[in-house]
Order: sequence, then C-alpha cells, then structure tokens
Amino acid sequence: MKGKRGVPVGHRGTPAPSHPTSDSDPIHAPQSFEGKVAAEPAALIGLIRSRAPQLAKVGLETGATSPWLYHALNSAGFPVVLMDARHAHAALSMRPTKSDRSDARGLAEILRMGWYREVTAKSFTSHERLALLAARRRLVAIRTDLDAQLRGLLKTFGLILGPGNTDALVRRAEALAEGQPVIGGLVTRLAEVRRHVVTQVAALDRDIRRLVRSEPTLKRFMSVPGVGPITAVAFLSTIDEPTRFKHARDVGPYLGLTPTRYQSGETDRHGRISKCGDAFTRTCLYEAANVLLTKVGRFSPLKAWGMRLVQRIGPKKARIAVARKIAVILRCIWVDGTEFWWTREEAKMA
Repeated sequence: MKGKRGVPVGHRGTPAPSHPTSDSDPIHAPQSFEGKVAAEPAALIGLIRSRAPQLAKVGLETGATSPWLYHALNSAGFPVVLMDARHAHAALSMRPTKSDRSDARGLAEILRMGWYREVTAKSFTSHERLALLAARRRLVAIRTDLDAQLRGLLKTFGLILGPGNTDALVRRAEALAEGQPVIGGLVTRLAEVRRHVVTQVAALDRDIRRLVRSEPTLKRFMSVPGVGPITAVAFLSTIDEPTRFKHARDVGPYLGLTPTRYQSGETDRHGRISKCGDAFTRTCLYEAANVLLTKVGRFSPLKAWGMRLVQRIGPKKARIAVARKIAVILRCIWVDGTEFWWTREEAKMA
C-alpha cells in the first residue's frame, strides 16, 4: 500500500496486472486486482476480504500511520508485514517512474520477492509512553527557548541576567526590567508563559513517576546506577519486546551505539557510531553513562570498567561504550527478572 492511492492486492500478494498471467497455465491462473482505496482499516479489510480471500501477505511501509493500520489488519487475521521505509526507498528509487501507483506496485514486488527488511511494530502502550516522553521533551525545549529569549531581550539594554534555569531566573529578570514599561511588559508575559510551561513539565514528571511505581520492570531498571525514571521509561518503550533480540548484545546496534564500518578491498575502517534507532533513548543512555562515571560514588564492576576505558580511549568514547553496556544490562534485567549486581559476590549468588 502506498498512502491513500494505489493498493495492489492479489491472491498471492503480488501486484495485479490488467489480465491474468501465469508461466505455466494462463487459463487457470488466479485472477488479480489493482485499485485505489482509502488508507483506513475498515476500507482495507473490506477490500482484501472481497478481492483477495487467498492472499499470502499484506505489505505496509513504515510511516506515521503504520502502527494503526498494522494492528488493525493483524487483529483482523491478516498476515501483515511491516517493511523498513529506507530499504523500500532504496529499491523504489531504481524505478524510472515515481507515482503512487508505481510505488504501490513496487512495494508489492518487493514483498513477493522478499527483498525487504521486516520491522517490528510497537504496541500502542509503547507509543503512548513515547508520546508522554515526547511531550515532556518539547515542553523542556520551550522552557529553554524562553530562558534564552529573556536573556537576549535584557542583554540588548545592558541588563545581564546571568546563569540559572529556575524560577529565581524569572524573578531576577522581572526585577531588572522593573521601571521600563515596554521591556517590563514583555518580560512579564514571557515569565507567565514560562511558569505555565514549568507547571506542565512538573505534571508530566508526576505521571512518569506514577508509571514507574506501577511497573515492576521500571523499578528494576532504576537499580542500575545512572538510570532514572525517564531513561527507564524511554528504554522500555523503545524496545517494547526484549525477546525479539536473540542476543543481549544486539540491543546496542539497534539503538545506534555501535561504530559504522567501511570495508572495500584493502580499505577497512571504522567510523563514528551509526546513530540508528531512537535518538532520545540513545541520549538518555549516554547521560546515564555520564552520571555513572562522574556522579555515582559507589563502586561497581561496571564503574571500574568504565573508568579504565576513560584512561585508555578518552571520556567521550568511554561514555558511549558504557551506554552500550547499560543497554545490554537493562535487557538482561528485563528478561531475567533480576536487579543490578553491585558486586561480583551478588553475581555469583544469583
């Protein structure tokens, strides 16, 4: 399916030509259908049941509405495959014609030939939690922008606001702008908006803490040094189902925490980390690693390993390696139902 336009459906999940075709017996070839339908579950389900009762697969390209369509079609009993949009784009870019109908036919051909990378569709619960984190992240960004706006506004008139990001910063801005009608009015309005944003951020923080208290897995995640409520929720929501990774070490590449590689002939070099997957979760793990290496005072084998890396490869690369290790530990904790081992004795007892 491609957007709201071409939806090629056939008995074998292949793009449908205008007339039946078969390599062996064209008389007994299954009939096919190609047409357009709205990209809505009810319309798609009705079309598939009426036109393709013996279909082999239904192919969807990843996008904004993919979870909605995937879960609806899957609940209706159809074998749905969610294809990686980047892989699909690489294949479709070789076609001379770019149109919705051509793309839909190309997706059907990719599905029939197996030239695709299947993507796991997250549950609606995971998407709800990710939306909670995204809303908080947006409000925090707005608060930061308002702070910068206040500083820039006052600095033009020689009023230096100074550092800080609490309500004391806003009160200081109001005090500096006092007695100036125009500037004072602007600062008052910006301060009012900022206080409202801070209130909403606090409300979302309460929702996140409430979620952590109700989810035992999140509590176990937070036993890892450096991992707080936001990092725990981000990791849980991004991974969604830990058993889909055959090995714990596969979580690192999924989150883009492993280096890229270019190998051709005698050339073989490793580059920066791939930065695949969810950027916010990767950032949270990086910050957790930084907290572990700089703020956590209690000894653990993980911290000792990280400090040795700092001395050997530098702090930045060491934080990336520790972040990748934390991701592996979180996945193991999730699967095993255990907590973080602070000492080797705890590991032996487990």
